[in-house]
Amino acid sequence: MAEAYKFELVSPERLLVSESVESVVIPATEGEMTVMANHSPVMTTIKPGVVRVKTVSGKEDRYVVYGGFADILPDVCTLLAESAVHVDSFNKSDIATRIQAAREDVGSAPDDQSRTRAEEFLHHLAALEDTV
Repeated sequence: MAEAYKFELVSPERLLVSESVESVVIPATEGEMTVMANHSPVMTTIKPGVVRVKTVSGKEDRYVVYGGFADILPDVCTLLAESAVHVDSFNKSDIATRIQAAREDVGSAPDDQSRTRAEEFLHHLAALEDTV
């Protein structure tokens, strides 16, 4: 059995998870990361995706996140999400609304850099829609 460590998933609305876990897979902007106890300290940004949590009791949960950042230390991982919900509470119409808003952001971007960021965000949302 893997060593346990503390994981917290926080959104502006509420604390979704605060418990001992074996591992967490997070959708970092540079690619998926599996975080376990004694992980090297890292701070990373999060893209829209699914966080997979495996608790010490063996239970596995999934949460949909729409960005944010994670602070990873050897004994704790804190993910501060811009927005997050348990996958069972995921609403397909919510992601459709977010995709439409992202398309509008692409169309109204004032410069190439803003347009590129908006297109990347739109791409991540579309991939998330296909995943959940």
